[in-house]
Amino acid sequence: MFTGVYTAFITPFDADGKIDFTALTDLLDRQIEAGINGLVLLGTTAETATLTGDEKKAVLDTAVRHINGRVPFIIGAGTNATATTVEQIRLAKAYRPEGVLVVTPYYNKPNPAGLIGHFQAAGAEGVPLVLYHIPGRTGLKVPAAVMDDLLAAVPQIKAVKESDYDWAGVTDFAVRHTGRVQQLCGNDDLFTHFLAMGASGIISAAANVLAPAFVHIYKTFQTQGALAAWEAFRPVYPLIKACYWETNPVCIKYLLAQRGLCRETVRLPLGPVRAETAQRLTALAAQAKADLFI
Repeated sequence: MFTGVYTAFITPFDADGKIDFTALTDLLDRQIEAGINGLVLLGTTAETATLTGDEKKAVLDTAVRHINGRVPFIIGAGTNATATTVEQIRLAKAYRPEGVLVVTPYYNKPNPAGLIGHFQAAGAEGVPLVLYHIPGRTGLKVPAAVMDDLLAAVPQIKAVKESDYDWAGVTDFAVRHTGRVQQLCGNDDLFTHFLAMGASGIISAAANVLAPAFVHIYKTFQTQGALAAWEAFRPVYPLIKACYWETNPVCIKYLLAQRGLCRETVRLPLGPVRAETAQRLTALAAQAKADLFI
């Protein structure tokens, strides 16, 4: 469960800002052909916060039908309201996902009792949970002791997507919980670091454009170990960092657009990539090996 490279899949839009279902299915095929182990639908990278309820259903209807069992998938269901999160999980259950991705509630900054209650309500729906810990977006950093209590109280949490850059805290989690709950890398630029600490895989936004590279790094780690994986990671690192020069997924969509795979359209409150960033992205991609890209 939750092993290998999972792509946090984008939602492609046409020039008018409507969902481009032709691009969506083509990109799904390219991801699967690249050898990814799974997909995350309706996560942060999908700009899910800007989608209507009908659009979310349309994305899931199209994507799940097109995936057709070829790879497992996770569905993003977390919000900053417990009732809404439970509602989203109930909707997701109909698609038989491998699990649901539930972020720690953003903006509210729940206290420990509230956080535990939130995830208990989510877990009561009977779907495996991937807890998404990303303090930089939510404003909530879960202390180690609270995480211990949370994992003990909610056995439905099967994995944690860790996107904290507090490396001491990440290490502490790995030492305390390896073997009890899976750890998934949520920071693309630290992929090999997480693997070396026992992470079972990654949920990657940059894999939207760099899936072959991430798959190669993961396979290299499995077959040849950490040092060989690091050597495979090094040449990809500048491209990974470039994917985050502006707020995700702005740069990723630009790079995909440059390859003719979708438009670079994002929805407000995200805006188009700046001209200076676009020039830098184009130049960097032109210098990279073609086999790194989908």
